[in-house]
Amino acid sequence: MHLPAVLLCAFWSAVLAETSDDYELMYVHLDNEIDNGLHPTEDPTPCDCRGEHSEWDKLFIMLENSQMREGMLLQATDDVLRGELQRLRVELGRLAGGMARPCAAGGPADARLARALEPLLQESRDASRRLARLEEDAETRRSEATVPGLGAVLEELQRTRAALSVVQSWAARRWLPAGCETAILFPMRSKKIFGSVHPVKPMKLESFTTCIWVKATDVLNKTILFSYGTKWNPYEIQLYLSSQSLVFVVGGKENKLVADTVVSLGRWTHLCGTWSSEQGSMSLWVNGELVATTVEMATSHSVPEGGLLQIGQEKNGCCVGGGFDENLAFSGRITGFNIWDRVLSEEEIKESGGVESCHIRGNVVGWGVTEIQPHGGAQYVS
Repeated sequence: MHLPAVLLCAFWSAVLAETSDDYELMYVHLDNEIDNGLHPTEDPTPCDCRGEHSEWDKLFIMLENSQMREGMLLQATDDVLRGELQRLRVELGRLAGGMARPCAAGGPADARLARALEPLLQESRDASRRLARLEEDAETRRSEATVPGLGAVLEELQRTRAALSVVQSWAARRWLPAGCETAILFPMRSKKIFGSVHPVKPMKLESFTTCIWVKATDVLNKTILFSYGTKWNPYEIQLYLSSQSLVFVVGGKENKLVADTVVSLGRWTHLCGTWSSEQGSMSLWVNGELVATTVEMATSHSVPEGGLLQIGQEKNGCCVGGGFDENLAFSGRITGFNIWDRVLSEEEIKESGGVESCHIRGNVVGWGVTEIQPHGGAQYVS
């Protein structure tokens, strides 16, 4: 009876000893892991012990986020406006500096001015468009929120735009007027340089209006702007310059109207002439203003068809096919040449010389629609 009890006690003691060794070994390994810088893995899903946000808390959070985003957006807009304004100032300064260079009228200097003005004008148009977009965007931002400094930037943009408009207006008068995109350059006087015009309908006229934009580099006693004639009468219609005067002829040299001291060299000038056979009434207009008028000029006359119409020269009809005279040749630029088969009203004539007159076209000759071929060195410029 005592032997089994002794064996049971020995077995239980061995188990306890082995278990104790295992625990000691586990703690030894755990201590080693801590000593080696290893840490037990943290709970990947910590518990948020705070309670649910109230409706007021949520509302205040939304307002804070909205104000933060709005502040960031307005700051970014302000930075963009200031950066764009700086670029426009640089472009405007470069444009004004390029245009301020002195240049003599005509010849190589005028050609250099043309080459310099072309990219500068394009840059000023682009700058003007960008300014318009920026002003619209700034107005929208201003209506949404008032931000210190943004209003001042907008006002400065508007002032810059006004200054740019002044420079553009000046450049347009020096380069191409009234929305015109092209002109014909007559680089010098020559009996070979002219432009042939091919009307869209016959030149059989009992009344008409003709208008043209002119920038002359030099004028002699008779400098032809345009002429129409037949082999029986080379002087059916003529518009020409004589010094600073403008002369209009219908039906022959004896029927002419003169307006004195109305044209300045090197500047764009809009010229119009009207004639009606009913009373022989003639009139001349310069830049939309009536400068001369008369009656009983070629009364009951009818301009015949079948003649030749040219700009910058006159066919004198003295030989087969006609001839040209170098002393009558035009030098400078011409654009916006139109002819109507009726007498335009005063309002229509003023509009034909307005800010967008190059988009108004005659029904006999229409600039940009009617075929006009340059010859002998005359060329289109844009």
